[in-house]
Amino acid sequence: MPRLTGMVGAAVAAAPVAAQEAPKPVNLPQVTVTGDSGFKAESSSSIKNPEPLRDTPRSITVIPQEVIQSTGSTTLTDVLRTVPGIAFGAGEGGNPVGDRPFIRGYDAQASTFLDGFRDIGAQSRELFNVENVEVTKGPAGAYDGRGSAGGSINITSKAPRLGNFAEGNLGFGNAQYVRGTADGNWQFADHAAFRLNAMFHDQDVAGRDAVHQKRWGVAPSVAFGLGTDTRLTLSYYHMQTDDIPDVGIPYNNPAFTARRDGRPRTRQAGDGSPVNVPRSTYYGLLDRDFRKDQADMGTIRFEHDFSPALKFRNQTRLSRTSQDYIYTQPDDSKGNIYYDLLWRRVNTRYSTARTVANQTDLSGEFLTGAIKHKYVFGVEFSQEKSENDSYNVDTGNSNCPNGAGAAGGYNCTTLLNPNPNDPWAGSIARANNPTNARTNTASVYLFDSVELTKQWIVNGGVRFDSYRSRFTAARAANGSRAEYSRDDNLFNYQLGVVYKPVENASFYVSYGTSSTPAGAFLAQGSDPNGLAPDRSGNRGDQLAPEKNRSFELGTKWDVLKNRLALTAAIFRIETTNARIVQQDGTAAMAGNKRVDGFELGFSGNLTEKWAMFGGYTHLKSELRNNGGAGSAFGQTNGQAFPNTPEDSFSLWTTYQLLPNLTIGGGAYYVSKIWGNQGTNKWVPPYWRFDAMAAYRINKYVALQLNVQNLTDKTYYSQAYTSHYATVASGRTAVLNLNLRY
Repeated sequence: MPRLTGMVGAAVAAAPVAAQEAPKPVNLPQVTVTGDSGFKAESSSSIKNPEPLRDTPRSITVIPQEVIQSTGSTTLTDVLRTVPGIAFGAGEGGNPVGDRPFIRGYDAQASTFLDGFRDIGAQSRELFNVENVEVTKGPAGAYDGRGSAGGSINITSKAPRLGNFAEGNLGFGNAQYVRGTADGNWQFADHAAFRLNAMFHDQDVAGRDAVHQKRWGVAPSVAFGLGTDTRLTLSYYHMQTDDIPDVGIPYNNPAFTARRDGRPRTRQAGDGSPVNVPRSTYYGLLDRDFRKDQADMGTIRFEHDFSPALKFRNQTRLSRTSQDYIYTQPDDSKGNIYYDLLWRRVNTRYSTARTVANQTDLSGEFLTGAIKHKYVFGVEFSQEKSENDSYNVDTGNSNCPNGAGAAGGYNCTTLLNPNPNDPWAGSIARANNPTNARTNTASVYLFDSVELTKQWIVNGGVRFDSYRSRFTAARAANGSRAEYSRDDNLFNYQLGVVYKPVENASFYVSYGTSSTPAGAFLAQGSDPNGLAPDRSGNRGDQLAPEKNRSFELGTKWDVLKNRLALTAAIFRIETTNARIVQQDGTAAMAGNKRVDGFELGFSGNLTEKWAMFGGYTHLKSELRNNGGAGSAFGQTNGQAFPNTPEDSFSLWTTYQLLPNLTIGGGAYYVSKIWGNQGTNKWVPPYWRFDAMAAYRINKYVALQLNVQNLTDKTYYSQAYTSHYATVASGRTAVLNLNLRY
């Protein structure tokens, strides 16, 4: 089967798996998600979804390798922009820097999976070893265990296969962009192969001063028994970064705080959007700020097919993810911005997350009379641990009494003209006083897809999780460390009914639940219900899990001779017992919040030469009962969720203009996003446009030019709840040389 090789998506020349076959122009065939070409995926990567995507009663978007390559995406955040309904939150303090997607209004940072294993460690994920990315929307408690009500993300890694091929990519662009990747697969026996993926990446960020990103990674894997009934795969993944971090621009805080030192005020209170300064304005300090991430993962997968109707799989993952950083937060909370000053507040972290997990699945098919069943039964055991420490950093007086510059140790700077090269010489020391979190989970699940007739399919699943979590606080002044723990039994289920009026179409209705227990993020994200006491002394270990439910009605059609997949869905997600602060100041699982929405999706070919991928999502979110202490009780009821745009649209399309020339482009729209409507912090809507052209020189060599943010639009890619918003990159042009043998 032909495989597209990093040049373009829909209708560009593809290179075959076997090295001895010459690449030639091809049209996009229909393939499964684990196949080798096309914008249109036929099936899910999860064995818990055994039916074709068209007959699966859930909203699932598979981003195939062709979309990843043709868009020029290099990170998970890059490629997720092609899926409407996903926004991105920023990090601060206990919510670390890294991937923080919001799906249908709910934080999915702790609901990101790699090859079916929860990937809890905070990080920014790379794509050099990724085959495809799958976004499943709606509560996934039955599928994934604890998790987000909005959905989950599963990343599928590249794996060894039979045959030989080697390909490489070398890219150069503006902002000193340099990137190289290599992907080689060698069959060394009749049923065994070795695969190696490697990456090096080094760049500044277009439109931003001082910011720099540098990373490298390697991912070897070996498989035995390929093409037989018994298979064993061993894989390892390593990636590390060395960045100058950037979180962006402060909000023009609408809450004015007056100084008492007589300094004249230079600005009026703002409207809550980011301060209007040049996009390049960077408030960090090169003598102080750094970010180093590292991820290491080892996986063993054993599979045996007893027959075509009975299959066994066992896989084990050991992983370690670490973050080490000090970055400058451009603080808006002290009133300095009204005097054209800014305090260089710091956020720091020194953390490690470790996971040991094992999954065993038995899947197959059987008949009861004329009724066909496709089932999966499985058990899962995992232990997740994290240790989170910080740095003690001398940041001076946050009120900037000495103004900007040397008099204040360069801890304060000007709002309009900060200098990242200021010779900051303050003290930095590890706190050596970490917090520790641990979660042990034992799970059992069962799924069955029942084909009653050719027109009717019933899909159901149940999962039980024994969830045991513990949090050990940092050392107190007397040397003691408080411990908080909670044990919960989580039961979640999913039920869907599919009606197929014709072979190429389906209508479905589904209902599902999910649970978010205390400590679900292991201090690797912004936990809505942490185990430790909050600032008011309310203890999360005394509160039950948050419960979520979803109802969805949709339809899926394969049209134009099954080349193009069209989807539509309306849905409601409701949290019936969100954690809130009551009027008397105590916490209770008594809140209510809801998201109503609808979405449209498309993927595949309009013609043999014209392909497209994207969709539109509309979300109406509402905090229906959001609590509040004292006079604040009920004041935020009716407000929108943070990081939840009402409207988002994406389109990526390619057209094969000549046999060896393909052109393409993308358009992306995101409406206004609230960081926090209650405090009036928000970022404005934006359109972004991309362009691509790819030319195959011969059967071994191809060129691809990607221009992202074609109009050099200034927009904000992340909205934090308070203090700041993250500025997106300016116009970025990258020329890639792709080689395949």
